Amino acid sequence: MASDVDAPILSVEDLTVGFGMRQGMLEVLHGVSFELRRGQTTAIVGESGSGKSVTARAILNMVPRPGVILGGRILFRPEAGQEADLTALDPRGPAIREIRGGRIGMIFQEPMSSLSPVHTIGNQIIEAIRLHRDVSKKQARSIAREMLEQVEIPKAERALDQYSFEFSGGMRQRAMIAMALSCHPDVLIADEPTTALDVTTQAEILDLMARLQTELRMAIMFITHDMGVVAEISDDVVVMEQGHVVEHNDTHGLFAYQAHPYTRKLLGAVKRLDEPATEKVRHQHDADDILRVEDLRLHFHTRKGFLQRTTDTTKAVDGVSFTLKRGESLGIVGESGSGKTTVGRCIARVYEPSDGAIDYDGVDLVNADGSQLRGYRQQIRMIFQDPFASLNPRMTVKQIIAEPLVVNGVAGGSELEDRVASLLRQVGLDPLMMERYPHAFSGGQRQRIVVARAIALKPKLVIADEPTSALDVSIRTQVLDLLLRLQAELDLSFIFISHDMAVIRYFCDRVAVMYRGRIVEVGETEQIITDPQHPYTQALLSSVPISDPSQRGTRQRHRYQENA
Repeated sequence: MASDVDAPILSVEDLTVGFGMRQGMLEVLHGVSFELRRGQTTAIVGESGSGKSVTARAILNMVPRPGVILGGRILFRPEAGQEADLTALDPRGPAIREIRGGRIGMIFQEPMSSLSPVHTIGNQIIEAIRLHRDVSKKQARSIAREMLEQVEIPKAERALDQYSFEFSGGMRQRAMIAMALSCHPDVLIADEPTTALDVTTQAEILDLMARLQTELRMAIMFITHDMGVVAEISDDVVVMEQGHVVEHNDTHGLFAYQAHPYTRKLLGAVKRLDEPATEKVRHQHDADDILRVEDLRLHFHTRKGFLQRTTDTTKAVDGVSFTLKRGESLGIVGESGSGKTTVGRCIARVYEPSDGAIDYDGVDLVNADGSQLRGYRQQIRMIFQDPFASLNPRMTVKQIIAEPLVVNGVAGGSELEDRVASLLRQVGLDPLMMERYPHAFSGGQRQRIVVARAIALKPKLVIADEPTSALDVSIRTQVLDLLLRLQAELDLSFIFISHDMAVIRYFCDRVAVMYRGRIVEVGETEQIITDPQHPYTQALLSSVPISDPSQRGTRQRHRYQENA
């Protein structure tokens, strides 16, 4: 058994990958080498653009065009005495197709884009099973049901006939895992499988993968930029920067001592987020309230039939109340579906509340008329989660930032260009970039552009909805520091929506914890983090991964189930 565990099942040797460009071949992987061992988890870490996902696709010999494997070997050893160089196989041939999804499974980052919306979950898993296993359709359905049960999807028989859009994010990810494991692969490649999930769902997925790895004795290649997850699950770590492996060590050794400056940078950024911001400008406790939300409700009704009778009601927000002081940052945290984003959109009047009051600086926003709302929307702005989706790809940066100024008649002509240049400087970007399009910028730069647009009208309140969750950990810190600086300079108040408790601790003065449309606990951030009172808050905090492998398995993870 020990020798089987120690034997490398897959060896990547001096892998080099390039992309054909007009100017010639652009090399993106430079001699990458590492091994995967049966029963162990190897974490591949690095920022966006480091080559993690290209490495994963090269292992499956499916580098997207115009990419090509230029050199090196990928040796796959599924059984004793068997060895195949995956780079030598025809990318469209039957040999590699049998390995993909069969002997080597893959879980992608975004399950919604990986699962077909027009085919049921069951049909997709059945198709994968029958492609790699000689079974009947009835047998394949039975296996698919067993896999859904194994990944703890309730009412598995019914779930087989549902579509991906009927599942939550965590359920979709479980379905992806079921599909990837349906053929009992020897190797599982997981590409950022928990990035888009809240901490409790992430913890459940990680526990699930660990249990299935033990049962199936798989080797797992886990791609991530979350060093807390790395500390929780990995046996060894490969650190990548700009297509190079800059460090490779066992997990405990890497966290104890980092030989490369880039590794120290990654871990340093995480440690900062685990601590309160020492230089944060705290609000004055005697400041006036800028926002009062009282008994806010938003219910979505499902109507069916010719008479459109209500058959079901979803209480997305169910009696939420809180206040926000001038210059204060209030964090709203909770799992997916808790209602935190809906609260933010009700305040911004993107959604029409069903009931309750929203008092902004003495104005009743629920009953405000069109002219009042127009003026109010200049004072309250939103920053969204995905910076790329928030920006029009057909508009230049100048047009994007100038749009709210033009629409509201604030500036025009040369003054407009001067204002855009000033805003770019304010968020740390060169004004010479204003004629570029969004695709020419990194994720962190795009989020800075979104911030510049948000502050263009000199707002008093900014609602930031998961503004850093799509960013690498070091870029995340830069954006948070930018928002803290702008808060101090412009006297901004923030509602900061997030599922990342470490980010909330770094950024926010107070925090409200939401569960199923209601606030279950609210208080000073340090008090909530260090001494949570509500069982749900305790469960939420116990699920946050800690970037210290020596604490692996020492914490008790709480589960919260509200009484019916």
